[in-house]
Amino acid sequence: MPRVEVLKTYKIAIGGQLPRTESGRYYPLTGKNGTPLANVSLSSRKDLRNAVVAARSACGGWSGRAAFNRGQILYRIAEMMEGRKAQFIDELMLQGSSRAAAEKEVTMSIDRLVYYSGWCDKYQQSFGTVNPVASSHFNFSVPEPTGVVAIVAPEESGLLGLVSVVAPCIAGGNTCVVLASEQRPLSSITFAEVLATSDVPGGVVNILTGTTKELLSHFASHMDVNALVYCRHDAAEKMSIVQLGAGNVKRTMVWEKDWTKDEQENPYLLLELQEIKTTWHPIENIGASGAKY
Repeated sequence: MPRVEVLKTYKIAIGGQLPRTESGRYYPLTGKNGTPLANVSLSSRKDLRNAVVAARSACGGWSGRAAFNRGQILYRIAEMMEGRKAQFIDELMLQGSSRAAAEKEVTMSIDRLVYYSGWCDKYQQSFGTVNPVASSHFNFSVPEPTGVVAIVAPEESGLLGLVSVVAPCIAGGNTCVVLASEQRPLSSITFAEVLATSDVPGGVVNILTGTTKELLSHFASHMDVNALVYCRHDAAEKMSIVQLGAGNVKRTMVWEKDWTKDEQENPYLLLELQEIKTTWHPIENIGASGAKY
């Protein structure tokens, strides 16, 4: 009898762990010719809630780390991906990419992580300012992390698109909950496996697989999510996230980009997930007599 291949069951990533979906549901992923490729977790609303709790718990520690250390950790992710290039390439090819396209996507994903690792300790100086004011004060504006960011990753780019959105998000000290591509999810969970064995603290990046039909409204309406980045092309879904996000004045952004272009590698994506905090500090004036006034 011919051997029946044991298909991998791709789990989800929550809080630094790779659990099964709480509902126990999966959907079969097939190739272009109908060949079974894998079983993929069908995440539920409860999985999203658990992921947001993990992201919120990790937020203070991650944003409080030295920026240089965050850069080291992003670089470490790139190192780990470099060692698993063959697996990423094979998975992209299983999902329909040519070898040349798969090799390019993996290489660009690694390079993009290296790029944002270099910005971790530089964006504050680039985007922060000392403001002139007409009073005896110092006035500073500095970027600070938005908090927990929900990301609906690109559908057509299972690895590069996901990395291109996650990297500027965490480089700026945010934590995130990601809904991976439904049709091309394999590389996203392999990326989660890389994160779980790297230096990234648990909860900083949480990755769910499933359908936008089931999960998008919950991503947009969750009251403990500070911002939502939507990277797909459905006009009705774009309108929905704006309406639902208004419940807690959630920042909603639509990033419809060609992630293979070099111009999508820029620090302004990092800035979009920052809040600008302005601080006033009084200046003590000291007169000739030594008195402060």
